Order: sequence, then structure tokens, then C-alpha cells
Amino acid sequence: MAAPRAAFRSILRAFGMLRRVLCTVLLMGALPSLAEASQGHISVVLLGATGDLAKKYLWQGLFQLYIDQVSSGHSFTFHGAALTDLEPGQKLMFDVLKKLACPPDESPNRCAVLKDQFLKLSQYHQLKTAENYTALNREIEMLLHQEGLKEAGRIFYFSVPPFAYTEIARHINSSCRPPPGAWLRVVLEKPFGHDLESAQQMAAELMSFFREEEMYRVDHYLGKQAVAHILPFRDQNRQFLDPIWNRHHVERVEIVLKEIVDAKVIKLILSIRLQYSLEDALASFAWALLKLACQYPGRTSFYEQYGVIRDVLQNHLTEALMFLTMELPGNLSKAEEVLQCKLQALQSLRGLEKQSVVVGQYQAYASHVQEELQKGQDYVSTTPTFAGVLVHSDSLRWEGVPFLLTSGKALDERVGYVRVLFKNRAYCTQSEALRDAGHSQCKPKQIVFYIGHGALNTPAVLVSRNLFRPIMPKSSWREVVGQPDLHVFGQLLSDYYMYSPVKERDAYSVLISNIYHGRKDFFITTENLLASWAFWTPLLNSISHQAPRLYPGGVENQHFLDFEMVSGELAFTVAEPVELLNPSGPMPSDYKTIQSKFRQSPLVSAWSEVLISQLASDVEKTASRAVARSGQFHLALSGGSSPVALFQRLARHHYNFPWRHTHLWLVDERCVPLTDPESNFFSLHNHLLQNIRVPYFNVHPMPVHLHQRLCVEEDGGPELYAKEIVALVANASFDLVLLGVGTDGHTASLFPHSENGLEGTQAVVLTESPVKPHQRMSLSLPLINKAQQVFVLVMGKGKHDITTQISRVGHEPRKWPISGVNPSSGQLVWYVDYEALLG
Repeated sequence: MAAPRAAFRSILRAFGMLRRVLCTVLLMGALPSLAEASQGHISVVLLGATGDLAKKYLWQGLFQLYIDQVSSGHSFTFHGAALTDLEPGQKLMFDVLKKLACPPDESPNRCAVLKDQFLKLSQYHQLKTAENYTALNREIEMLLHQEGLKEAGRIFYFSVPPFAYTEIARHINSSCRPPPGAWLRVVLEKPFGHDLESAQQMAAELMSFFREEEMYRVDHYLGKQAVAHILPFRDQNRQFLDPIWNRHHVERVEIVLKEIVDAKVIKLILSIRLQYSLEDALASFAWALLKLACQYPGRTSFYEQYGVIRDVLQNHLTEALMFLTMELPGNLSKAEEVLQCKLQALQSLRGLEKQSVVVGQYQAYASHVQEELQKGQDYVSTTPTFAGVLVHSDSLRWEGVPFLLTSGKALDERVGYVRVLFKNRAYCTQSEALRDAGHSQCKPKQIVFYIGHGALNTPAVLVSRNLFRPIMPKSSWREVVGQPDLHVFGQLLSDYYMYSPVKERDAYSVLISNIYHGRKDFFITTENLLASWAFWTPLLNSISHQAPRLYPGGVENQHFLDFEMVSGELAFTVAEPVELLNPSGPMPSDYKTIQSKFRQSPLVSAWSEVLISQLASDVEKTASRAVARSGQFHLALSGGSSPVALFQRLARHHYNFPWRHTHLWLVDERCVPLTDPESNFFSLHNHLLQNIRVPYFNVHPMPVHLHQRLCVEEDGGPELYAKEIVALVANASFDLVLLGVGTDGHTASLFPHSENGLEGTQAVVLTESPVKPHQRMSLSLPLINKAQQVFVLVMGKGKHDITTQISRVGHEPRKWPISGVNPSSGQLVWYVDYEALLG
């Protein structure tokens, strides 16, 4: 009976404390009467109340909320919760609360009173079992009943590792929800998954307990004052920005977060993203669960799982990107409109490819991993600690504008900023020394949202004086005159209008205030979260085994991590020194040509990049000869992944290609709408057509989608395509057909034992693939063999086995369709990279 009596005494003390606090507030003149002392009562429950994140930021943010809202008409109680037993947990928590700092703009006397009240309104609870949550709910209800207060709502802040979310959510949903008429706000800390699949799983679990409007996913960068002001700045300065905030005037955008620390310096018990206190964890079996979930106790272990792209770019920098690129809603105060505009901006981003990114890893990282994760000396990590990513939007406003997202550890400075650099079309006859910053159109034009640290060491908004004097809210931002000789982004500070916050606020204080006000637009919705992971996951998968460039760290990096945009791709500007110690396999310089023949036909073999370069040159030569001979070039292209690198090479490096005289045909097509990402035409459009100037009537997609249905035999799609070929291509003989080879020996969409297309008189046929989408349309083998030239491209280790197999077989098209490719009066050339040839 001792425990229930102790709990009851705790409840009685809470009643008395709340009554005394309300009376003190009344005596201070903060509220008119006890009856009006509450528009409603708010209970704030901080889970993980003695963890590192709570100690460093969250309790201070809650205290700031209390200071700001003590006169708002709401009453508060603050419930710290953890796994630790009552007495030690209470001591740990109140040790933190006694160290809370008063804001510099608050009078010491008033702050001392408010701090005393805050401590009296704060209680510690052990939340470990379902019974503990039931007891907390009962205590909140009894407290409200005793004081005659109406409940406005409850905030549960999850400062715990994500693996604990589901169990806590279940307890809250079953026994700790507020009554009808009061709201529930559940605050969640990242990481919100590791990729799209894990994010979907976590979201589904949470959605089984909470409604979307109840969940507030925190990205603390949205609380950074410079980032939070991007949308208000755009809204308040529409008259100046509307004409220039677009692709015609913006040269590029840089979104940067640089850190000087490495992954080992932040040595917490767990990653800051997986916060929980050691004291809490030791209190129960949860410590065993925690070790199982996180495996190793340092920041490096977190980084080894996540890396810089997951840790920073997928969330912080992407959110800033959305604030820049989204269309402004009619009313910024309507969270639903803001979130919808953000989602649309996210969905308009062009998919990322391996060529869109450069990655690095500081040299000491490998030893940090080996030490902390107890790996052997032969352990190799490909986790990037630095990344630069080139992002494009396909929206009409931003098409063609490069957005550079960059972040890394062990760099030369700590700084964060969002920089919009405008095009400069002016030529000024006046010498540079005599140019007036406010009027000269030859000086750089830029707007910078300076997040913090760096040369300015404060949040700021900078606008070049030769753009416009911005409208800024005087209540929250003030114009400042900085050091006149300080250079920022290539300009003297005096060349800018510069504004800094009237009152600097910690990001968590800003976000906790927004939680209180129900401002969902400062948080990540499920839909936006999954859209972000859908954008980043393909890139993460494509570079998962890519070796990052090693860099020394700090000022010694010099120009080693500088990168540039080259034909829509990113590349480091300085070559990486290569030291080869006991190379275990063939290197690029070891081979020029392996052999001159493959299946009795000419063979071109090289490392993949060299091979694609040679193939692109040969395609252009073939095109030029055909145009010189007949005035036209008819090129039939296969689908799949192999030709993508060729398409990109042709678009970005072959400016003399005779596109005006080229007709583009499809060798095969999947039976899906042409706008479906699975469509071969969709891939051709994304990687080639939209980047070249080919007459639209020279592009011939396969008619797989007729009468609002796909590949129905009665619609006669194959016959229509065959007639088009006969009408436009002399003797139905293409100048060049580009083919690939599948791991089963198929080519085009002609599969082993296909009933159609391997022989006979039909030029175009419908076929069945063993993998989805099953239905295909394809040129037949007899039509392919009428071509003047056929190039077969085979790349990658995954094609080594089939390459070896077909090198040994004869003419067996029913078993190996590629073996049936043998132009009757033309030439066949094989382009096989070393990985496919040698394994």
C-alpha cells in the first residue's frame, strides 16, 4: 500500500502547487481572475526527460514557452518522464531544471518568479509500463477536477529512440489520451527511417495510433530563425521578388551546412538523434534493448548507419530547398495550403542519378569506425561524411536552375546558409573601384539567408543593395551595420542590406512555440516525409557501394573538395591522387583491346566510361555518314538501363550530332502509358529528348496505348508501327539499331522461346516478358536483321555469365534470342565493357 499512498500524496502536492502558482500569477497582475485563468489547461509530457537532448534544449524550450505564454489564458503542468525510478529520476530532472537560464531580455526579478513557478509546476514520473501511463492519466484528470479546470490538450514530446515509438504510442493511445474536445499533439524526433521502405513502415505503425493532425515530426532546422523567415520574406517582398524569383533571373542556389567537427568528436552515449539518458536506461531492461538497437555507443556508429546524406541533406537541406522553390500560397497562415505547396515542390524535383553527386570521407573516419565498432584493419567503409548534390526542379519556374546542396564533417569552418545568386547581364564602363554598391548593376546580386556561425556568427538576412531594400518586420528583425571591411560571398558587408533578429531564439524554443500554437507547417507531414524519401532513396541505393573521395580534414582540405557542374553532372575539380598498393585485379591502363572479334563480329571493349564515349562517337559518325548519303538518319533504340549512359553522353557532349535530320524509333516498349517511369520512351525522353533539339515529328514512340487501353491485339498497334516504318524508312532498313542483352539472353523484347518475333514475316510483334510488366511490343528479329548496322551494348558484372555463355553458342535464337542477331547485308558490332567480359 506504500506506493499508492506515495502517489496520492504526490497528486495532493500537485494540486497545492498549481493553486499557489495560479494565485501568484494573479497577484502579479498577469491574469484577470481565476475563472479566466484558463482558456484550458495544457499538460506537457516530456519522455526521455533526463536525456541529453532534453538537458541541452528541450527543458529550456519549455521554460521559454512558459515565460511567453504565462499570460495567454492557458494554465500548464510539465511532466518529465523516463524509465528511472521515482526518487533518482526526480533528482536528475530537477538538477537540470535548476540550471535553466533566464532569457537576456527578461527582467531578473520576473524571471526568478517565473522560474520558481515553472519548477513547482514540473513533476517527474516513471513511465515504464501500461499501468504507469494509466496512473499518469488519472493524475492529470484528478488535478483538473480538483482545480475546476477545463482540459485544452496534451503534448507528448518523444525524446526517445525511434525503436521505442510504437510501444509508447500504444500506451498513450490506449490509456493516456485527453477527453473529447481536447487536442493531442505528439512530437517526434528524427531519424524517421533509413530509406523509403523503413519510413513507410514507421509511418504505418504510428498511423495506427495517431491521426495525421496529431503528429508533429521535428526538423529543428525549421526552427532556425533564418530558415523560418524564408517564406515570410518571400511573402512580404512579393512586389520585388515576383519578377526575378525564377529561372530567367536566378543563376544558381546554394544550400550549405559545413561542420568542423568529425563524427567522433560528438561522443554521446547515443547519437543525438537517438537520445535517451544513461541513468534511465540503466533502470531497466530497456538498456539491453537500446544496445541491441544501436549496437555501439558513439556518434561514429550512428554515422556509419546513416552518413551525411541521410543525416543532413534528406531533411534539413531539403526543407530549406522547399521553402525556396515552392509556390507561395495565397495565405501563409493556412498551414494546409503551405504544406500542399511544399509537397508539390518536392514532387516536381527531377530524379537524382549517380552523376548528380560527389561524395567524400575524411581520412581518419576509417580508423574511428574500426575503433568504435571493433572492426578489423581490413574493414572498408563507403559511408560519406561529405556530399555535394546537384538538384533540378522540373517546375516551369525553376527549370534549368541548378540547386547545390552541400554538407560535410571535418571541413574548414562551421557555417550554414542559403544563397540565391542572380544572373548579371550588365556591362559597366565605370572602373570597379568607383562603382556604387547601391546602384552599380555590375556588382554581384544575391540574397543570403545566413543560418549562423561563420564570419557573421549570427542569423541574418542579406540582400545586395543593387537589388532592392527589403521589407522586414521591425518587431522581429532589425537592420544592422556590420564590419565594413568584412567580405561575405565575394562582397563587402557594406554592399548588403543586413538584418538580424531582434531577439535570438534557439531553434527548439521556436518549434515548441509552434507546437503550442498548432502550426503544422513548421513540421514534417507523413506525405511530405515519404515524398522526400522517395526522392532520395534511389540515389542512396545507387551510391551505396561507391568509394568516396578521401580528404585530410580541416584547413588541409584546400581545394580538394571543390566541385563543378559539367554538362548537368557534378565532378570534383581537382584530380584525386591514386596510390595503388598490390592491385588485386586489372586496372584501366592494363588493357587497350582484349580481342578483335566476338562471335565472329567486331568487338570494342574498354572500361565503361571509355566504352560509352567510344560508342557515342561511333553513333555520331554513323549518323553523319547516313545524313551525307540520304539526308536522313533512322536510329532505333532499345530500352533498359544500359543505354542511359549513352543517352546522357550524346546529349551533353555531342553538339555536332545531326539531330535535325535524325528519326528516333523504339526497338521495344513496355505496355504501360508513355508517362509511366517504366516506359522506355519515358526514359528516352528524360535522358535524351528533353536535352536535344530533334523535330518532334521525327520522334516515333511505339503505339502501345490506343483507345485508352494497353497492347490489345484488336487495336492493331504492331501493324500501325510497321506501316509507319515502311512509309518512312527506305526498304524498312534502319541505319542503326542499338540493342542490349538480358541475363537470360533476350534482346529487344524477344525472350527465350517467344512465340512471336523470332522468325516469320511480322515486322513488329506483341510479346510476353517473364518479369513485370509482362506485356511488351518489339521489333522482330527479321526486321532487326535488315538494318545497315547493329550495335550491341553489354555492361556490368551482372552480364558476365551471359556474355561468356553466348560467346560459346551458335545460332540458337529460340534458346538465346541474341544469337539470332545477324544483319543480312549490314554489320554487327559488339560493345562490351571489361566487367561484362572479364567478370
